[in-house]
Amino acid sequence: MITLRRLRRATALCVLGAALAGCGTTEAGRQAPRPAPSAPAAPSPSRTPTLAPGPGGLTPVFEHGPRTDRDKAGAPDGKLVALTFDADMTADQGPRAAAGEHFDNPRLIATLRKLKVPATVFMTGRWAEEYPDEARSIGRDPRFEIANHSYSHYAYTDDCYGLPTVSEDRMRSDLERAYTAFEKAGVANPMPYFRFPGGCYDKAALKELAATGVTAVQWDVVSGDAFATDADAVTRQVLDGVRPGSVVVMHCTRSAAPVTEEVVRAVVPELRRQGYRFVKVSELIGAANTHR
Repeated sequence: MITLRRLRRATALCVLGAALAGCGTTEAGRQAPRPAPSAPAAPSPSRTPTLAPGPGGLTPVFEHGPRTDRDKAGAPDGKLVALTFDADMTADQGPRAAAGEHFDNPRLIATLRKLKVPATVFMTGRWAEEYPDEARSIGRDPRFEIANHSYSHYAYTDDCYGLPTVSEDRMRSDLERAYTAFEKAGVANPMPYFRFPGGCYDKAALKELAATGVTAVQWDVVSGDAFATDADAVTRQVLDGVRPGSVVVMHCTRSAAPVTEEVVRAVVPELRRQGYRFVKVSELIGAANTHR
């Protein structure tokens, strides 16, 4: 189980390693969180790229990777882009799911597999509880990685798109509760990355989560798929926004993002035609570290 104590221990080890091997400042990151003993581990790197703490020890925030198609030595590295999908479900949406509303999107996951597209799924703990078989399947597929999107999908700041809010003294427990839900679902190796619900954060939130050792992951390309019904418009917005190193935010929720799978089918071949290579967020963070 990924508990706050374990995350703090990982952070302490990283600090010790920094004195020996530049932990957190090169592509070598913190040891990847271990799955529960009963959960078979999917193939994953032994060390997970993360960012060094921000100013004053605040939780670091990652928005995009290198804006180049070459590595630090100048060799061709390809134009990298990361597709990310938020598996949103608030803590109080159980009755809506019981009534037949679909907060999952198995067809989207199947399409990503068919197109052989690596992706990072930012999952809420409530989503993992509602769809444990899907969460486990995604988490055990080496093409994907699961990261933390909070347990409740309640905002970590006030005035965030009308979302209910989490008080400062509950932020860390909300994050940890999501990892507990992943463990119960049998998710192997969830990543030490966190996406704020609604993308809303402030200095107080970054301070509260600093002890957990997570890297906050934002984005630089808003797909606009949330509640969209025009797949062509969303496709154009993604293609117009992507640059080398981009992180694209989309959603893995049929009820709130019904055209996302169609958008992926259009976006993927076009970006490949333009020379882009799809990677998970972990690879993009690793590339960013090597370019420093």
